[in-house]
Amino acid sequence: MDALLHGFITATARLGLDYCFLLDDYERVPFVQGLGVSIEIIVSTMTASAVAGLVLLLALRGRNQLVAGLARGFIEVTRNTPTLVQLYCAFLVLNMLITQWLRARSIDNPLKPFFWVVLVLSLHKAAFHAEALRAGFDALPSQTLEGAASLGLSRATRFWRIELPLALRAALPALVNNMVELVKASAVASAIAVGDVTYESIMIWTQRDNVLALMLLILAFFGVLTWLVTLAGRWLERRYRIPGYGY
Repeated sequence: MDALLHGFITATARLGLDYCFLLDDYERVPFVQGLGVSIEIIVSTMTASAVAGLVLLLALRGRNQLVAGLARGFIEVTRNTPTLVQLYCAFLVLNMLITQWLRARSIDNPLKPFFWVVLVLSLHKAAFHAEALRAGFDALPSQTLEGAASLGLSRATRFWRIELPLALRAALPALVNNMVELVKASAVASAIAVGDVTYESIMIWTQRDNVLALMLLILAFFGVLTWLVTLAGRWLERRYRIPGYGY
């Protein structure tokens, strides 16, 4: 492995790329840890945003008009404001207010920057998930819904057993696209000093001035992750394709 690493560094040096930091434990270890933190953020936000998106959908389709109106307002505000601004508002304003309130009671704030990144990204992308699912519900054939109702199934049974599974299949392309966007959006974590791959790269290139080399690594990292998400999404689309639709 050491021989391969030295060979890689030597070969890329001929192209003007400086990857010597990979030989320094002081810099290599944080960088590798940053890769892991980025993956943790992505996995956490994918899971949380999917759950939050379903909750928003339930609120939108519920019978309580007040709850539906609040859900619609949240979606519009979230979709129409930048993710970075939302993150700053949450971390620099809301988190500071929570810290001051807890400090007055001699309690340390347990909410770390990682939490705020996951929370903001999850809620931001949940708004897009809810809209994608809403479109999936709107695409359901009316005959299918009428048939389910004619069988005497309850509203909840129709939703969980018939409408939601079909709507998920119809919304899969949009949902996968949202997940791809989420992978890329995870890079905003560096804005509040979360030690992800972007933040650790910034720390390295401020010392070594090897911005191009590290930017290429970051691009490759996110490129591979988005490619894997896309492959998984295409497999799901083929696996859960509705027979008779789209072909």
